[in-house]
Amino acid sequence: MAGGLQDWKQHKRPFAAIAGAPLFWLLLFFLIPMAIVWLYSFGENAGPADIAISGTLENYKRATEWLYLSIFLKSLAVAALVTLICLIIGFPVAMAITFASPKWRPWLLLGIMLPFWTNLLIRTYALMMLMGTNGYANKGLGALWEGASWLRTLVGMQPLEAWTPVQLLYNNFAVVLGLVYVHLPFMVLPLYAALDRLDKSLIEASLDLGAGHLRTLMKIVVPLAGPGILAGVMITLIPALGAYLTPDLMGGTESQMIANVIERQFKRANDWPFGAALSFLLIYAMFILIALQSMRRDKGREAH
Repeated sequence: MAGGLQDWKQHKRPFAAIAGAPLFWLLLFFLIPMAIVWLYSFGENAGPADIAISGTLENYKRATEWLYLSIFLKSLAVAALVTLICLIIGFPVAMAITFASPKWRPWLLLGIMLPFWTNLLIRTYALMMLMGTNGYANKGLGALWEGASWLRTLVGMQPLEAWTPVQLLYNNFAVVLGLVYVHLPFMVLPLYAALDRLDKSLIEASLDLGAGHLRTLMKIVVPLAGPGILAGVMITLIPALGAYLTPDLMGGTESQMIANVIERQFKRANDWPFGAALSFLLIYAMFILIALQSMRRDKGREAH
């Protein structure tokens, strides 16, 4: 590694030629716009289309009011729940792909990555069609209900009442399900990358020494896959916390998340300084999560 760094120091011009274009792109289209939005968070509306950068902290003070803080905490709770569900579902899926035969493994990975080839809006509308009042989920439940009613009449009992479609959309359940549907691949892929690097002989040795499958999983597989689990949690939690489209389309008035509040400030309320303050509070929270994860990883390295 040290030799490689020395080579870069001795060949500064090739390094600058390679890194110059990406750094310029990052500066022009990411850092500068983010800096402008950050400055807006210290401003106030001076007119319909004018913002005066006055250095005020009123936007941040307003953003910490309980109304907005409660929405932020709810968004964090929803994102944590989505991440937990993705971990519970994604870990067995990643294990199955890891121990699948070489013939089937590429196809299973393709199935996980296939949703990335379809626009998020199209996938969300497809899920809404599935969960709607007249969607396939309600039709299937209705068929089961009618079958149960027919069986009751067959044994001489009173039939069930007429089927009433279940409200599967425009509530917190729909938001959580939609976010799990969208973010599950973000959890599976880091888990698979970590599990694929495991020394399979350790698992075989644990089983040969008398440990059961569950104990081997908890004592051998999970600790060794820890970096992949942490990476999957962060990669899933952060986008879920800032999710906008899924709560907007599938959630009701009580299911809005912090990103929907930010969107309303920039569009409907035309209060860009307050929207910028809310945005950067969300960014600060994400930085704190990343810093905590990095500190935990460094402590783990020191312990070993």
